[in-house]
Amino acid sequence: MTTTPAPDATIAETTPEELEQVLRRAAVAAPAWAATQADARARALVAVADALQAHADELVPVGMVETGLAEARLRGELLRTAVQLRLFAETIVDGSYLDVRIDEADPDFALGARPELRRVLVPLGPVVNFAASNFPFAFSVAGGDTASILAAGCPVILKVHDGHPRLSLATAAVVAAALRASGAPDGVFQTIIGQEAGVVALQDERVRAGSFTGSLRAGRILADLAAARPVPIPFFGELGSVNPVFVTQTALDESATAIATGFVTSVAGSAGQLCTKPGFVYLPDGAGLDGSIREAAAAVPEHRLLNDRISAGYEARRDTILGTDGVRVIAEGSLRIDEDGDGWATPTIVAVSLDALRAGRHALLDEAFGPLSILVEVPAGTAFAPLVPEFCEGNLTATLHAGADETSDDLVELVQQLSAHAGRVLFGGWPTGVAVTPAMQHGGPWPATTNDSSTSVGTAAITRFLRPVAFQNMPDRFLPEVLRSSATGVPRTVAPAGESTHWGEAAER
Repeated sequence: MTTTPAPDATIAETTPEELEQVLRRAAVAAPAWAATQADARARALVAVADALQAHADELVPVGMVETGLAEARLRGELLRTAVQLRLFAETIVDGSYLDVRIDEADPDFALGARPELRRVLVPLGPVVNFAASNFPFAFSVAGGDTASILAAGCPVILKVHDGHPRLSLATAAVVAAALRASGAPDGVFQTIIGQEAGVVALQDERVRAGSFTGSLRAGRILADLAAARPVPIPFFGELGSVNPVFVTQTALDESATAIATGFVTSVAGSAGQLCTKPGFVYLPDGAGLDGSIREAAAAVPEHRLLNDRISAGYEARRDTILGTDGVRVIAEGSLRIDEDGDGWATPTIVAVSLDALRAGRHALLDEAFGPLSILVEVPAGTAFAPLVPEFCEGNLTATLHAGADETSDDLVELVQQLSAHAGRVLFGGWPTGVAVTPAMQHGGPWPATTNDSSTSVGTAAITRFLRPVAFQNMPDRFLPEVLRSSATGVPRTVAPAGESTHWGEAAER
């Protein structure tokens, strides 16, 4: 059974003495976990996945009470969490993530004799992972960051999110027990509670990286702390995104109703508390979607927001947007605060002209974390592509809805602009829903993330917690096992002796 604190029990924050023990255990566990055989680490991740699914009937009800998310949503998210763990187990066994490169010794190298070089990625060391509020399984205790940290061979110090502490501790008990039973070193996975404990841990010299999913304000503070350390460390934060969508007239002519209903579904899902919610939709003036949007929004029942802070933030953003000059309400929606201080919302959809957006940009362009989205009505003949650098900062996603056979220089340029401002560019569909699969990119330029070359979903997420080391003329007996001449099964790129004299010839073919 999991160890879930009673609903009326006080959850104590981690004391300085307890934090010191956590940090010490993580530092001791780091070399042992890094040296653990790949197949053993993989089996440990699968054991965690199996255990989480075995305890679903205990964990999901706790999550429902603490977050207000529906049972189906939480069960789906728990499944996604298990799939992520299994995906990283496959990644470990495959070994290509290590990016093994070998340069053979070459006395006839074009620039003079070349030594033998063998390069591989190695684990960074202990990582502090700040759990997310809006994904209590998939981006929390056992979520994608934890999975990729463990897969990389690094210990996890998990800072529990105060929005679902009981679920976090119950989940952590399952994870810790599964890792312990699989033979993982003591200290490879630990939790800490409280903002102060998280900040102190991030600044401790034994911690080698940080990961975070949350608000722009909190993420920026933590990123600055990581950068200001005497020895700065990498910090991978996912912070905020408005996920712009562009819809052409041809797309409307072909499927206006489907676009309207799909849009509302995407905005309303989980009460709009998704980092990939479409916050702005740019479409031709006079698109005629008001009726379909209003009808679809009216059918959405109210949904509880995650916690009182999110409710207060959403209320403030919604009031600001509704009070901005030029805003036209399509579906006003609602926000009800109950006797416990929890917010209950239905979708709010508004529209503005392009000129009104320009005039009110300081009030309108920030993310509204909740079920609210803005249609931007663009005058006929206005090219979409120049609007991207004018209004769109870095985003996790950007979407184009165009006709099935539609193409133009403007749309080609639009896709180029979108790819410069987002980590994932969609044709059709809606950005909510992030596939857990090797090629997924879930990141983007600032302020979507603090590092626009990284991803928190997909197998590339593991590389955040690794660094390269090259060994020169090193005898086999001193090399990491994957670099030894006898190593098999791990993909490697080899530069044979003699090839440098032919460099450049491929370009002439």
